Order: sequence, then structure tokens, then C-alpha cells
Amino acid sequence: MSLQEQEQISRGLLPVAQPPIRRRLVLAACLGAVSLIAFYVLTDGAYVDHDPLLATADWTAYAFCHRISDRSFAIGGRQFPLCARCTGMYLGALVAMLAIGLAGRWRSILLPRRNLFLAFLGLLVLMGIDGINSYSHFFPSAPHLYEPQNWLRLITGVGAGLALGIIVAPALAQSLWRAPNLAPVVANWREFGGLILLGVATIVLVLSNQAPMLYVLALASTGGLLLVVTALNTAVMLIVLRRDRRAQNWSQAIVPLLGGLTLAIIEIGAISAARWTITGTMSGFPGL
Repeated sequence: MSLQEQEQISRGLLPVAQPPIRRRLVLAACLGAVSLIAFYVLTDGAYVDHDPLLATADWTAYAFCHRISDRSFAIGGRQFPLCARCTGMYLGALVAMLAIGLAGRWRSILLPRRNLFLAFLGLLVLMGIDGINSYSHFFPSAPHLYEPQNWLRLITGVGAGLALGIIVAPALAQSLWRAPNLAPVVANWREFGGLILLGVATIVLVLSNQAPMLYVLALASTGGLLLVVTALNTAVMLIVLRRDRRAQNWSQAIVPLLGGLTLAIIEIGAISAARWTITGTMSGFPGL
């Protein structure tokens, strides 16, 4: 290959040769198998539950959430995998990223324009205020703004999750797609309002206290956590390996995405195993 051709490829003017589709699918299957093996090796025997789906969700959440019982919702007396705030945050992120995908903006790499972005940042600030107030209640002598409530943790968490989703989605698109779309993931106030309405609907469903719905939402919130970690891992991995912006379609994107998923599962398994070894409990921390 001539130097001129190499330069044109680096500038995106010539297509990059791609491995045959069969080779990509084989590699994708191998990465998926490694992900599953890594998860079961790291979690084997550490935690046993009568519901394997919720047990898996517990172990996944355990890597990133304090899981304090009285700060979590419950399904028929069984604690949610994530605390109330994290449940809201990762459900919000999942809702935002699904909405972006359904709107056909998986390739969009721009954040919302300034005023819209500031509104999303405001949602993050609200969660920060509620989080600081909630944390201050660990110290009885500290000043408190108001009495913390799980429904407040959920509401502020969902808002922050919507903001998280509109940040993570374009970051992934920027590193993944060879021909990204130079458009914002949220274009106007009407779309912002639509996301808020989806967030409100999510909050209502959680607070409905219907066991079947809570079961689905408990698993969905953990899926949202896994989606966010996978997206961030994929973006970082592609940049570090200097293989970013190469995928032209989903068949070419599946291998890096599964690579990000594999890293996510290994990270989650390692963090949860270390925490279990240190604390010996799946709910909160010793003494809390």
C-alpha cells in the first residue's frame, strides 16, 4: 500500500479493509463466551439466591452501589439490586439511550445546544443536592435541609440518569462510527420535554408498587448500569487501541461492543468479589 493510500485511509477518504463477516461473527461469539465464563468464574459460590436473575443483578449492582437496605426499594420484602437513587439513575440512563436509538440518533455525536445542556446539568445538580443532604444524615450533628425519602432519591436519580444518557450516547458514537451524524442527540425543548415525560412515567411505574412491574424495573435498572459501563468501556478501549471510528454498520460494531461488555463483566466481577471478601455482606456495609 502506498503512502498516499495510507494517508487517505487515515483521513477517511478510502475505505478500511474489513475482515470477512464470518470472521467477525466468530470473534463476537468468542468474546461473548469469554464474558460469560469470566462472570461465572468470578462469582461462583460468592452469593446464592433463589432467583438467579435477581441474584445476578445483585452481584452486578454490588460493584457500583452501596445497597443500604433502608435506602432501597423492595419487591415483596426482597431488596432491589440497586438503591433508590441508583435505580432511578440507571433507569433514566437506559430510557434516554433507548429514546436516542428509537429516534434514529445512535450516530449523533453532538451534545444538546447550550441552554438545553444546562437544563440537563441542572438535573445533575438536583441529584447532587439531594445526595449531599441524604449523606449528611449519617452525621446527626450535621445540618440537614430536609428529611431524605426514597421517592426523592428516585426522582433526582432519574433526572440525573437522563443527563447521563445524553452524555454517554454521543461519546460512544464518536468513538464507534466511521461516518457519525453531526447532529445533537436532543435537538430542542420539545424533545427535552419528551424525555422528562418518559422519566416521569418511569418514576410512576416504580412507585406503583406492583410486584411484577417492580421485578422488571429492578432488572432493567441493572441492565442500564451494564449498558453505561459497556458503552464507556467500548469508547475508551477503541481510543486506547487507536481503532476508533471504523465501524460502518452494526455487523462491524458488534465486536468492539462485545469487547466493551467483556471488560464490563470482568470489572464488575472483580470489584464485587473484592468487596465481598472485605465486607462479607451484600447489603450496605458492616455497621451501617
